[in-house]
Amino acid sequence: MSLLATIRKTIPPIHPEGHKFIAIAAVITLALFLVSTFFGMLGLGLTVWTALFFRDPERVTPIREGLVVSPADGVVSQVTLAVPPRELDLSDAPLLRVSIFMNVFNVHVNRAPVTGRVSRIAYKPGIFLNADLDKASEDNERNGFIFQTPFGPVGCVQIAGLIARRIVCFVREGEEMGAGERFGLIRFGSRVDVYLPQGTRLLVAEGQLATAGETVIADFAAPAGRETAYRVN
Repeated sequence: MSLLATIRKTIPPIHPEGHKFIAIAAVITLALFLVSTFFGMLGLGLTVWTALFFRDPERVTPIREGLVVSPADGVVSQVTLAVPPRELDLSDAPLLRVSIFMNVFNVHVNRAPVTGRVSRIAYKPGIFLNADLDKASEDNERNGFIFQTPFGPVGCVQIAGLIARRIVCFVREGEEMGAGERFGLIRFGSRVDVYLPQGTRLLVAEGQLATAGETVIADFAAPAGRETAYRVN
């Protein structure tokens, strides 16, 4: 294997959304080095962290009808019953909600949880509470999607966090997406919620680590088993 191939395999690619931020951090770093080596090294650390934040590694998504994969890297912070955001017009009754919390060290490129057509995208401005709080689902800035599947609609909501100040969307209403394809990004710490019909067999639990596009969080093709557990808000 050539040196270039080894580097490409070792260092994940950077999403284009991050190029300008890395450039800004690099310029600041050069200026800090003119002041002192100490401050320059701090700037260098910031530049490296910025590059890592916008990393966009390739993922291998399991392919089988009925599987629901995690839309985000992070920790499954909640598995509960909750009413979806009103702007999605998805359901007035509580649905199963799986929440994945991303800290500032996780990959922040979000991926489609299912294969289907994006029938609705609804952005709602809001405040910036800690995304790990349950109240963030109602009050924080968010961008919601509905994916139409043979098993019914699936809701997916990007929620800005305490540090996040921008939700980026890569797709438009009417687009067909495959599970694991990139649909958006949230900058600097946040959360993604997935809303599933009751009776869906859940395959994750609170506290579990999830990988976007790879970790299977639910299975429509199998009935809910006794191992499925969730809280009611």
